[in-house]
Amino acid sequence: MGSVIDFEGGAMASLKRRMAEVEEANQDLIAFARGHSGAVSSIHAAVLAATESDGLDHLIHIVTQVWPDMLGLDAVSVALFVGDQGLRADASGMQFVERRIIERSIVDIEGVVMRSVERGHPLFGPASELIRAEALIRLSAEAPLPGGVLALGQRRPMGFDTRAGSELLGFLGAMLSRMIGRWLLP
Repeated sequence: MGSVIDFEGGAMASLKRRMAEVEEANQDLIAFARGHSGAVSSIHAAVLAATESDGLDHLIHIVTQVWPDMLGLDAVSVALFVGDQGLRADASGMQFVERRIIERSIVDIEGVVMRSVERGHPLFGPASELIRAEALIRLSAEAPLPGGVLALGQRRPMGFDTRAGSELLGFLGAMLSRMIGRWLLP
């Protein structure tokens, strides 16, 4: 006589496995959405803080002193050049640097570059030894306004969301370029 093959057990195991995979994907999607929403809120708060600046020095202070806490970063540095002059600012203050150092820093940056690193970009100054993930944002402007780079760094390896994060950081850089222009043009 023939035997009955039990397909139900195998089908149920397969269904349970697929349901677990869907649930895991769903949790990943929810985590991404929450992280993206948090990033958007942080960027909005940083932009609002910058718009409240009452001069270029105050703007640089907000970017280098206030933004790290707002954006959950360990280091923020801004480097600008105009004419033959270069300027780098971070949490320890401002200092003049050679223009070509900044120019070399941005030659490969078209918009936003996010990457894991063994050591942060030299524009982070003393903090570069601690940086393991960085975002370099090109600051572009028409002459006579300065060009440059905004460098964001963190000690944790790559924590930046590369697709959506680059759009948000590009927006942040564009806003900073406009704010710098606001304070430098009469």
